[in-house]
Amino acid sequence: MSDEAFDVLLKTCELKLERIVSRGHCTPRGQWYDQPQDEWVILLKGNARLRIDGQDEFVRLQPGDYIHLPAHLKHRVEWTDPEADTVWLALHYSGSEAG
Repeated sequence: MSDEAFDVLLKTCELKLERIVSRGHCTPRGQWYDQPQDEWVILLKGNARLRIDGQDEFVRLQPGDYIHLPAHLKHRVEWTDPEADTVWLALHYSGSEAG
């Protein structure tokens, strides 16, 4: 299995937009993403399963599905299709308070 591909498409001091290509990748056992910024992700191609810390059910993603992951929401990628590319578009940004 080759490494996941991360391509930064746009980056400013306030946001980063990246394209991620996975094939059979998952977060290493026992590790969690705990990011200081919000992340909005849409799955463009393939299939994936995420786990959100404290939730029993997986979040299943198919093309067109998206999810907002607030800053410091611990999450992990449990599975991506090992037979085909899974293509994500991820927007990382500083969240703003609703007012």
